[in-house]
Amino acid sequence: MTLEKPDLSGQTAFITGTTRGIGKAIALALAEQGCNIVSTGKTSENDDYGEEKDLEGTIEQTARECREKGVEAHPIQLNVREEEAVEAAAEEAIEEFGEVNIVINNASAIQIANVEDLPANRFDLLTDVNVRGTYLTSRAFLDHLKEVDNAWLLTNAPPVTVDRAPGEAPYAWSKMGMSFLTLSLSTELSGHEVGCNSFWPVTAIDTRATRYFGMGTEDDWRTPEIVSDTVLEILSRDPASYTGNAVYDEDLLREVGVEDFSKYNLTEGDPAPMSAQMFDPSYERPE
Repeated sequence: MTLEKPDLSGQTAFITGTTRGIGKAIALALAEQGCNIVSTGKTSENDDYGEEKDLEGTIEQTARECREKGVEAHPIQLNVREEEAVEAAAEEAIEEFGEVNIVINNASAIQIANVEDLPANRFDLLTDVNVRGTYLTSRAFLDHLKEVDNAWLLTNAPPVTVDRAPGEAPYAWSKMGMSFLTLSLSTELSGHEVGCNSFWPVTAIDTRATRYFGMGTEDDWRTPEIVSDTVLEILSRDPASYTGNAVYDEDLLREVGVEDFSKYNLTEGDPAPMSAQMFDPSYERPE
């Protein structure tokens, strides 16, 4: 089955963490459907941002690739931990495009370590980027989203389905905090027709972090496009009624008739759902 993708012409998405990986894939997928893009992240061609300067990918590069698809794109260098910077970025995006109707919290810090091995400053980083960053970005756009049509607030974070995280608790806690904020906003914004949902991959996704932390092997991974297709499927729905959901990518795509996931595999075969096991060891792939 070919996934039917929405026409996003004339809409604008503000996406955090678009320099590489899942965030960049989402930006390009939305641009392909006609959506203007605000590309944000720490890595910029105009400034050596500490340790970021040696990483592949920049906000400007993503913006250029989006423009090649025929849409407008505006890069903003952004550290989501900084309140004034986030508020200024939101104002700049709205001024640039007139309105922003899609906000996607994708930027995340990752550190795969248990409590005993994780230094306190790294725990603070996970909390500040993942939970605080989602809070600040969402909060900066809330009043605006209440006033625009077809408004969405989406977050790249897992379903909150367990009372404890098996294994590496600090990272799991920070990602679940992102989910909790997003799902709580679906209640806070009820009556304003803003679709607040989180999305999360069943398998590990081929990103720099996946490779750095050795999360399985290439046989276990899928490409970021399965996540961007999941986001497009969410955006094809009515935000007034599709809100308060935390979905796995594979579950949502199966719901609309996708049966063959081999096109997303990094290698031939059928990857095991390793990523989901980190947060929900009871997850079972549908037969």
